[in-house]
Amino acid sequence: MPSADLASLEAKLNYTFRNRELLIRALTHRSFTSETKTPETQLDNEQLEFFGDSILGFLISEILLARHPGVPEGHLSRAKSYLVSARWLYRVAEEIGLGDFLHLGRGEERGGGRVKPSLLSNAVEAVIAALYLDGGMEPTRNFVRNRVYSDDVISAARDGEHVNYKGELWERTSTEKLPKPEYVVVETKGPVHAPMFLIEARVGSAFTGRGHGTSKKAAEQNAARAVLQAMAENSPVYNSDSKYP
Repeated sequence: MPSADLASLEAKLNYTFRNRELLIRALTHRSFTSETKTPETQLDNEQLEFFGDSILGFLISEILLARHPGVPEGHLSRAKSYLVSARWLYRVAEEIGLGDFLHLGRGEERGGGRVKPSLLSNAVEAVIAALYLDGGMEPTRNFVRNRVYSDDVISAARDGEHVNYKGELWERTSTEKLPKPEYVVVETKGPVHAPMFLIEARVGSAFTGRGHGTSKKAAEQNAARAVLQAMAENSPVYNSDSKYP
């Protein structure tokens, strides 16, 4: 059973449900309903997940268009693709501690369901649907804007970078119970109108990587990529920018 109360989750969602049953359903995995079989627990969150996926795609598109007029469609598409991905939604679930509130069957509980990326990302979509069904578009939009959307992703897309390195690093450190990544500006070069940033990404004292870019966000993506390379090679330091001037 969940180890946290729903009021604390509502505080993180910045919304109080009028019909708590919708929220409970959004948090109920099919493994729980298959074991209990009682009338009040017959519904799991799979249909809400289906609905939430569509709502999320619409709202992310709306936010991207409103905040980034004039940005090429290709950049927006890359950013949207990542912001609605299971990998990114897993990060959102981790940030709000969603796993603590899930209703899971005994087998799923023993199997680590509360930290399983696919299960958590699906639950985020179900919660989005529950927000919409209970309160309409505005609280749903607020949640997506404040908890799901990130300027980091669109900045990386505008600089032509892959948008997944920071997300991949976040997911890996969460899965492996490592310290969360930190990003530090090491150096800034060039004129004010065309700066070049050198940023160091750190995962505790175990792994360090450096990357550069024409924006801080792009440099952070390259630094995160360097840390992932260091982790892959089991090397404490990796510098992806040996040609940095």
